[in-house]
Amino acid sequence: MQLVLLSGGSGLRLWPLSNNTRSKQFLPLLKAADGSMESMLQRVVRQVKETNLAESVTIATSKTQRDNIINQLGDNVDVVAEPERRDTFPAIALAVSYLSLQKGCPDSEVVVIMPCDPYTENDFFRSIGKMVQAVEEDVADLVLMGIEPKYPASKYGYIVPQEGGNDAVKMVSCFVEKPDRAKAEELLAKGAMWNSGVFAFRLGYLRSIVSKYITANSYQEVVAQYGSFPKISFDYEVVEKALSIAVVPFGGQWKDLGTWNTLSEEIAEDYIGNVTCGDNNSNSIVVNELGLPIFCDGLNNMVVACSPDGILVCGKDYSEGIKDKVSKLADRPMYEERRWGSYKVMGTKRYGDGYKSLTKELILRPGCSISYQRHKLRDEVWTFVDGDGVLALDGEIVKVKRGDVVHIKSGQMHAVKAVSQLQIIEVQMGTLLEEDDIERFPWDWE
Repeated sequence: MQLVLLSGGSGLRLWPLSNNTRSKQFLPLLKAADGSMESMLQRVVRQVKETNLAESVTIATSKTQRDNIINQLGDNVDVVAEPERRDTFPAIALAVSYLSLQKGCPDSEVVVIMPCDPYTENDFFRSIGKMVQAVEEDVADLVLMGIEPKYPASKYGYIVPQEGGNDAVKMVSCFVEKPDRAKAEELLAKGAMWNSGVFAFRLGYLRSIVSKYITANSYQEVVAQYGSFPKISFDYEVVEKALSIAVVPFGGQWKDLGTWNTLSEEIAEDYIGNVTCGDNNSNSIVVNELGLPIFCDGLNNMVVACSPDGILVCGKDYSEGIKDKVSKLADRPMYEERRWGSYKVMGTKRYGDGYKSLTKELILRPGCSISYQRHKLRDEVWTFVDGDGVLALDGEIVKVKRGDVVHIKSGQMHAVKAVSQLQIIEVQMGTLLEEDDIERFPWDWE
């Protein structure tokens, strides 16, 4: 069996801790059994291992999230990154092509697709084993996981099973997408279940659907033709057109921690970061990722979250509606994790003549390096405030340490490698400061 985890989303419902590159699944806010902090992604992968569900895991994601995944999981998972975002069907089609053409899996292999961020228990993953068994026994071409509803929710899609049959695996009658409360109550009376977004099928089943859009002999060819896939969800392209669908019910704990309101119920601590609180707070959480101290008192049913991307002060009951409100607050992420470490934007400034400056703090992990690159539109000044490293500047190598300052002019080739953890304050200056203003070139540090 092959397991594919879907990692996507902009994460704006958990703004300002999440952004376009650091989605909700990467936030280390949950407490593991050993007392350490883990993210939703790390929790799911840990549970997969604990239940021996799959020997290997493939993660389908976007290019912007690749570094976050490898930083959190290491090199023990396969990461399939979309060349461009085109919705869930193309992402799954790319992952299936990788399994077939790159890993050499046979068409008879069972594939399970699931989100990387459900908050659930280990029995959930054991129930996925029942889905695999149903596919192997040819109960249906496509087998889904249905969550037995706790209440008539309007934020989930519903799977309506056929009457009668086996209680462990039921054939599907129809689907209803996010009904209003009255319709949801009606569906519950019919035994309908929430759609968990977990699907199981044989590899050849989906490969035949992929072949309608792309015929290729290698995974690289599929990547090159990725734009040929339609921008459509897996539900619309595959599930709603399937002629043979079954569902495996699951009645245990399952939550979508997609808003501050739901996340706060499972978050490890009420106060995280540099936070001091008075004695008059109730049912509130405060998360501070800034260096500045925060003092809170008199909070009731509130969320306060602070990061380089912004500050949120919101009643929990209103937290589900923040996505549309905050989508225009920032035109770029102010914090990102990369393979080499992380950066944080400390401040930006625009001057009367159109000149701009941007100040970043970069942290490079020992042994990691930034690519050999140049910029056309900006100068940079690097101030090394801690650690030791090696700087490449127009082909020349020099050692750098705390207190060194380097002026990198536009057009100059440059790279840096950390010997010990390296902290750099970078000031960009120019009329156009864009992340895309980077040309990368090969460089050998040996």
